[in-house]
Amino acid sequence: IETIFMPKYILGIESSCDDTSAAVLRDNVVLSNIIANQQVHKDYGGVVPELASRAHQQNIIPVIDKAIKTANISKNDLDAIAYTRGPGLLGSLLVGSSFAKALSLGLGIPLIEVNHLKAHILSHFVVQENSIRKLPSFPFLCLTVSGGHTQLIKVSDFDTMEIIGQTIDDAAGEAFDKAAKLLEVGYPGGPEISKLASQFNATSVGEEKINLPRPMIYSPDFDFSFSGLKTAIRYEI
Repeated sequence: IETIFMPKYILGIESSCDDTSAAVLRDNVVLSNIIANQQVHKDYGGVVPELASRAHQQNIIPVIDKAIKTANISKNDLDAIAYTRGPGLLGSLLVGSSFAKALSLGLGIPLIEVNHLKAHILSHFVVQENSIRKLPSFPFLCLTVSGGHTQLIKVSDFDTMEIIGQTIDDAAGEAFDKAAKLLEVGYPGGPEISKLASQFNATSVGEEKINLPRPMIYSPDFDFSFSGLKTAIRYEI
């Protein structure tokens, strides 16, 4: 007897920080991925939690509506709804989780809580439609770097992960953003600092290169520290 497997459509909702995002997947294939950025934080050089949560409230309905339409399905085709449970900004998470729970209840379909750090790692198994690429094989080592997290993780399978090193203070992304604020080069800081660094030539401007401390790695835990780097930048300025 031939078994027919019907594809599963899942709506994913992400609202852990300042981006309101929604994606529709057919099994592990991304059919749509819609992101609404928040420009309001540029004036402050970093994410303001209260402003972020208010912007999520404005963005979440149009973002999800566009994600479903772009995937060329209707909401009644959805088999489940996944949403970011944490970690993240409390107000921002509340907007996404409340909407996901209400939509799940209204459609009568399952709700899936997602740890967004695990989602970063498992996103390596997601593929774009009509694309072919080699997926990771277990076990593998994953470096997660974001505005709020920096971790080295040993991934044995989909449900077995072990943190073998992480920042003991600030995240790499936070260090970039705060350094950019000190330098007054704009927000988000990472792209701006990277652009300036690629253009800099110490020889051509007749100055010596600035030596800054590398984030320390403590044996045997392989932990990082970015607070000393930020302090050195402040002193240099």
